[in-house]
Amino acid sequence: MKTKVLMVCLGNICRSPLAEGILKNKLNPDMFFVDSAGTGGYHIGNAPDPRSIAVARKYGIDISNQVCRKFSPNDFAEFDIIYAMDKSNYGTIIAQSKNKADADKVRLLLSELDVHTIEVPDPYYDADEGFEKVYHLIDTACTAIANKIETGL
Repeated sequence: MKTKVLMVCLGNICRSPLAEGILKNKLNPDMFFVDSAGTGGYHIGNAPDPRSIAVARKYGIDISNQVCRKFSPNDFAEFDIIYAMDKSNYGTIIAQSKNKADADKVRLLLSELDVHTIEVPDPYYDADEGFEKVYHLIDTACTAIANKIETGL
C-alpha cells in the first residue's frame, strides 16, 4: 500500500504544485503517491502558474501537466500526511477536520526543518526571484520529508 502525501496552499498554482513535483521527484512512485490542492477554489482546472512551471523545469522537474483542484474534507480519508504551506492554510484545513485523527495528519511543511521561518511565503505577487526562493525552501523541506518517510519515521 502506498503512502499518500498531499501538499496544500491557497490557490494550488504556486507553492503546492512545486511541492508536489519536488517530492514526487524524490520518492519511489511504486511506494508513494503525492498530490496537491488549494484551500481556495480560484484556479480549479488550471495549470500551475507559469513561473512555478519555469522554476521547476530549471531544476529538471515537469509540473506542467498538473491540474489545480480544491482541498476537500474527503482528502483526510484519502491521504496519510497533509502538508500546509502556511499557518492560514493550516488553519483552514484543520477547521475542516472531523476528529483528532484527521487533524493529526496536518503539518506545516517547514516544520520538518530546523529553521526560523515556519511558513513558505506565497510568491504569487513577487518577481521570478520569489519563485526561486520558494523552490529552494520547498526542496530542502521535501528532502527532509523524503528521508523521513522512506525510513518510516
